[in-house]
Amino acid sequence: MVYALSSDGFDPHWCATGGAALEAARGGGFALAVLDVGLPDINGLELFKQLQRDQGLPAIFLTARSTEIDRVVGLELGADDYIAKPFSPRELVARVRTVLRRVQRSVPVAEAPAMSGGFDIDDERKMIRLHGRALDLSRTEYRLLKVLIERPGRVFSRDELMERAWDDPASAFDRTVDAHVKALRAKLREAAPQDDPIVTHRGLGYSLREKA
Repeated sequence: MVYALSSDGFDPHWCATGGAALEAARGGGFALAVLDVGLPDINGLELFKQLQRDQGLPAIFLTARSTEIDRVVGLELGADDYIAKPFSPRELVARVRTVLRRVQRSVPVAEAPAMSGGFDIDDERKMIRLHGRALDLSRTEYRLLKVLIERPGRVFSRDELMERAWDDPASAFDRTVDAHVKALRAKLREAAPQDDPIVTHRGLGYSLREKA
């Protein structure tokens, strides 16, 4: 399972017990939990309730139990999906991606201010200024930076950024996003050498640094 997710660009963290999972989750940085119901120290359903209460993580249950009652209990607790063993690695990856997309799209987007963290968005002119200095951006760079500015601190996956900033997301791929972020960083350094506003979240994506 870890190999399948790693091979598809994710950065999974495996825990052998529920206690280890709770400890890891307290450190933050996780987008989704894949939980086995049959853990050695704590029932997976109880672990999910604790993760929901403390972290609000979306979750997929992974279990050998395939009866309807087990599926219903898990889903009624608020789980986002349920996979019964045996399953293929491809199915797991597809379900993980589907849940992440569904959760990310369900988050309400607050109306963004005209200025955020030194950035000034002029949507009519398709222009962004940093500390009053206009940035020379391509259309894709403009869209990409605008997405980040509108939700400071919010981590966007590469898939999300492709969907929101590219005319044809299907023609883009992860390294295309990375290349555009690299170009954006160079232009931002030129405009404001003291700033480093774009944050890389390994295995997750990018965000705009929140101002203290």
